[in-house]
Amino acid sequence: MSVLKLAMIFADKQAWHSEPEDDAHLIFTTPKAEVEHLPFARMILGTSPRLLEQAERSAIGLYLVSEHTMLNQPLSDLSSEQLPGSVGIFPMIALPAMSSAAAHDHWRNVHAPLALEEHKAMTHYYQLHIAHKFFGPEMHGIALCCFATEQDLRERMYNSEAGKRRIAEDIVKFADTQRSPRKVVAEVLWSK
Repeated sequence: MSVLKLAMIFADKQAWHSEPEDDAHLIFTTPKAEVEHLPFARMILGTSPRLLEQAERSAIGLYLVSEHTMLNQPLSDLSSEQLPGSVGIFPMIALPAMSSAAAHDHWRNVHAPLALEEHKAMTHYYQLHIAHKFFGPEMHGIALCCFATEQDLRERMYNSEAGKRRIAEDIVKFADTQRSPRKVVAEVLWSK
């Protein structure tokens, strides 16, 4: 199932807090004190048209994304208690010789089943396919690899060294690993 949403990214992890009348949205924020080395420190994901107005104030990027649920329920269906404890956010830029559509097809139909096989500790998995960039850094997609804890994300990402190699070998078939921004480890909460 695919759901269209808006994704905003911010350089400041304290940036933009919603007004009480805003619709619910998810806030992904890095717990790290130092954020200068990260491609972004906070991401807001939601469906409210108000996000378009808010983005112009302080966001460094605004994207229309198609959310594909690969493991667990759609993000919008999760209660606060069902949210993952830690999320690895992996921005993706497609290979230059590959169309965005072809990269998304490989990512969804080939890589996702492999990821589900090799990331057994993962509790939720979503692919955000970028349908339109309003402004911001180039990205064609964002993977949300979710785990119960940050320790699980860091220590139990892969089932084995062979699995880690399989994932790396597949990623280079659709993603430009040299140009894709580095991952952001984040905590997630509902703003309601």
